[in-house]
Amino acid sequence: MSTPPPDLPVHASPSAVEPPLDDGWIARTVQTALDEDLGPAPGRDVTTQATVPPSDTRTAHLVARAAGTVAGLVVVAETLRQTATRLALPAPEVTFHTQDGSAVVPGQVLASLTGRTQVLLVAERTLLNLASRASGVATATAAFTRELAGTGAQVLDTRKTTPGLRALDKYAVRAGGGTNKRMGLHDVAMVKDNHVVAAGGVAPAIHAIRAAFPDVLVQVEADTTAQAMEALDAGADFLLLDNMPTDVLAATVAAVRERQGRDGVPAHVELEATGTLTLDRAREVALTGVDHLSVGALTHSAPILDLALDLR
Repeated sequence: MSTPPPDLPVHASPSAVEPPLDDGWIARTVQTALDEDLGPAPGRDVTTQATVPPSDTRTAHLVARAAGTVAGLVVVAETLRQTATRLALPAPEVTFHTQDGSAVVPGQVLASLTGRTQVLLVAERTLLNLASRASGVATATAAFTRELAGTGAQVLDTRKTTPGLRALDKYAVRAGGGTNKRMGLHDVAMVKDNHVVAAGGVAPAIHAIRAAFPDVLVQVEADTTAQAMEALDAGADFLLLDNMPTDVLAATVAAVRERQGRDGVPAHVELEATGTLTLDRAREVALTGVDHLSVGALTHSAPILDLALDLR
């Protein structure tokens, strides 16, 4: 059995990301993931349980194979705990050498796991699937965060998340320095083109939302400067400026800012750019004066960060 180098820093907690990922969500998600691999609880791993004695004990290192921003370390201990319970074995001990939200380099040891080898091997793919996925989202988000530094604009996520993993995806965005927009359909109203058609216009849609749900912010999607002004006049709190060329976006931002604080318009209207927001275009979009850039690709297209579990 080997141990990491003695000068490797140790972190008592795997995360300093706020708000933290809910413990109950982690437990439910790990249970579902283990069921997929092992079958209904307690399940079985026919390879590991046939080839590794239950008494065998080793250390495994969770290692980064690529540079990026790590996230998802918070699932490691629960994955090991549930796996150990299914196998009726003690849970391995975990020592974290970095935290979610930290930059990592190839070969870096992220955590040391010491305990029954069966538990380590059975849990391996589940914890790697979750942590690699989250780290990929965090890495993509961190790239946008760096690109927007000094502009005053923030990168936001969207609802384009993996079904069942939204909490993890949005946690990973926070780990990468991004900001969560809305968690679902329940916490912010967003009036899009189909809502406008269904309600008979922007103003009727906004008035209906105010009447039914007076406690929520109302955001309206606009494709043109004229639509943005219409939404502003109708009382929108927040404008989503969709798929605008940079010059049109800049003109729309200027028009909205000129109206702020006048004729019942709030002193500051939140402006969000979205659509075709690649990393190489992000800074020029931010410099138009928008408050936010929402990027669906953070969660729907980010490649995983390659992580591995190396048995010593």
